[in-house]
Amino acid sequence: MSERKQNEDEAALRARLERLDRALRARDEREAAEKDAESPRGAGFGRAISAGLNVFAEFVSAVVVGALIGWQGDAWLGTRPWLLVLFLGLGTAAGFWNIYRMAARKGSSREENS
Repeated sequence: MSERKQNEDEAALRARLERLDRALRARDEREAAEKDAESPRGAGFGRAISAGLNVFAEFVSAVVVGALIGWQGDAWLGTRPWLLVLFLGLGTAAGFWNIYRMAARKGSSREENS
């Protein structure tokens, strides 16, 4: 009989431990969800920073490449500063075009997800 009682006690203890484990896991999940919702540095913040740095790099690289092409063209042809001004303007336009394409691509993917 004592062996039967011991088995029942162990089964009751296991059941209680399982209930406590489920309750603790549920509480941890709730706390993690609340922390992510309250934190400004959640996944959305990281994606926004990444997109912003990507836009900045695209724009600056287009302007710099345009300026370098114009500067080198002026050096070869002796037309200072006209090709620099022309290609600096074209580089700026290309930078804005890259930003527009990136924004249009993000906008279309958001509409598809909705």
